[in-house]
Amino acid sequence: MVWMKKSYGKSPGYHVYTNEDMKRVGWCLGKNIKIAVIPNGSKWQVEISLNDKIHLDSNLYEADEAYKKMYEYYKYYYDKHNKQ
Repeated sequence: MVWMKKSYGKSPGYHVYTNEDMKRVGWCLGKNIKIAVIPNGSKWQVEISLNDKIHLDSNLYEADEAYKKMYEYYKYYYDKHNKQ
């Protein structure tokens, strides 16, 4: 029998995403644009990695707001580089 210590951490929960969101995320990851939600005290912050340079959104969010903002950033970078 394996004994494992219970892990205690902070999770922002779950956010429902659309197929369009995943299309943008996939495109951004292919272009080395990574966006994540990270904990900051009792709130959450959005971290943007552009070609291995990390930038933090200065605002603090509740978990659901942080996820929404993360997908807004993915949309922003996708739209910015895919003008038609």
